Parts: sequence; C-alpha cells; structure tokens
Amino acid sequence: MHLFPIVELAGLRFDLSAIASILISCVIVFALARVAVSNLSVHNPSKMQNFMEWAIDFVHSTIASTMPLKKAKQFVILGATLIMFIFVSNILGLPLGFISEVKEEHHGAVEFLGMEIISAEEVEEAHAEHKHLAVAWWKSPTADIAVTSGLALIVFFLIHYLGIRMNTKHYFKHYLEPFPIFFPLNVLKTFTKPLTLALRLYANIFAGEVLISTILMLSWVGLPLLAVWQGFSIFVGAIQAFLFTILTMVYIAESIVHEEH
Repeated sequence: MHLFPIVELAGLRFDLSAIASILISCVIVFALARVAVSNLSVHNPSKMQNFMEWAIDFVHSTIASTMPLKKAKQFVILGATLIMFIFVSNILGLPLGFISEVKEEHHGAVEFLGMEIISAEEVEEAHAEHKHLAVAWWKSPTADIAVTSGLALIVFFLIHYLGIRMNTKHYFKHYLEPFPIFFPLNVLKTFTKPLTLALRLYANIFAGEVLISTILMLSWVGLPLLAVWQGFSIFVGAIQAFLFTILTMVYIAESIVHEEH
C-alpha cells in the first residue's frame, strides 16, 4: 500500500511528491530550451538545434492546421511550451521510484521535517488490515488529477480571454448559434472542454503508473514486461502531450476565428 505524502496547511492539502515533480519538470523544460538556443549557428547547427528547429516547425504546422497561418504564429511558443512540459511530466515517473517503508511497529502519524504527511488513522488502518505501508515520494505530475485540472483551467481561462479580447463580437454571438434556444447547450459545451482535457490526460498517465506498480510486484519475473511497458508508456506520453496541445489550439481557434466558420 503506497501513500503519497500530503501536508495540510490552512485547510488545503498539498501533495509533496506532485510539487517536487512539477518543479523538476519545469527545470528540465527550461534547461532543454536554454541548451537549444545556446551556440546557435546558421552554417554549422548542432544536433540539438536541428532537433529543436524540427520540433518548432512541427508545432507551427500543427497549430496552422487549426487556424489561419497569420494567427498561428503568435501561439507557437505556447504550443511548444505545452507539449514539452506535458511530455516531460508524463514520462517523469517512469524511470524513478523513491519509496520509504513504514515499519509495522510504527504507530501514530508519519512526519517529515516536523510536518504530518501520513495520518495516524491511515497508519493504523494499514496495520489493522496487515497491509505493507510505504510513502511514495515520486510520480509523474500528470498522474495527479489536481495537476491536470490546473493545466485545463489555465487553458479554459486563456481561450475565453483571447476570445473576448481578439474576437469580441463573434465570441459572444456564437453562444446563440445556430439558434438562441441552444444557449444552455453551448454553455454546457464550454464547461466540458476543461473537464475532458483534465480527465483524458490524468486517466492515461495514472493508469500507466498503476500498471507499472503492479508489474513491479512480480519481482524479477516482471522485468521484461516492465521494459516493454515503459517503452510503450513513452509513446503514450507523447500522444497525450500532442492531444492536449492540439485540442488547446482547436479551442483557441474556435474562440478567435469564429467568424470564419
């Protein structure tokens, strides 16, 4: 039984493993971006420069498939940041797993730096059911519904802000199309967008990590299966990062170029 370290402050619960992995993801993405723009050369580009140029072209063409080219250029950085951060976050939990066991003779809450991270009730419940209890300090950030919901909410507010600022008249008008009676359905559709974004990403990454945990319980017998699944998980992580980014761009396009539909 693996539990994540949760700290409660001012009535709010903070998952330390999610916070740590988010910070690591940000550092990795920033480092990749910094390396990509260092030592730029027109005549003798590095392999990293060639790869990043290909990646930016790919993101640009992807965005251009959802909106006019003149509008797509201003969202290339947003698209590249989204796809890099989500991909890194998706695969961050694959190669690492930091777990500290809670011994059976331990009673009371589990603390870290003077803060309670596992409640006494959870510890006693695990002991009563004779379950192995451990604190899991590491996971993919996107395997946490709070993280994917946060990303989806950022996208939610962004598409409406851009719609109001760049396409005010048609943005409000589209809620009454094709007929005013469809207003409730159009509002409902608006709120389902972030919900589907968050759940799709979370469900795929969380399910993958649960399966990896199950395979690890098979000891050495599951090692070949683990290697195969981790390779497949990288592919799934890339697909989910692409889907989140392309759907974000589709939603932005619907808000800012609605008059062209």
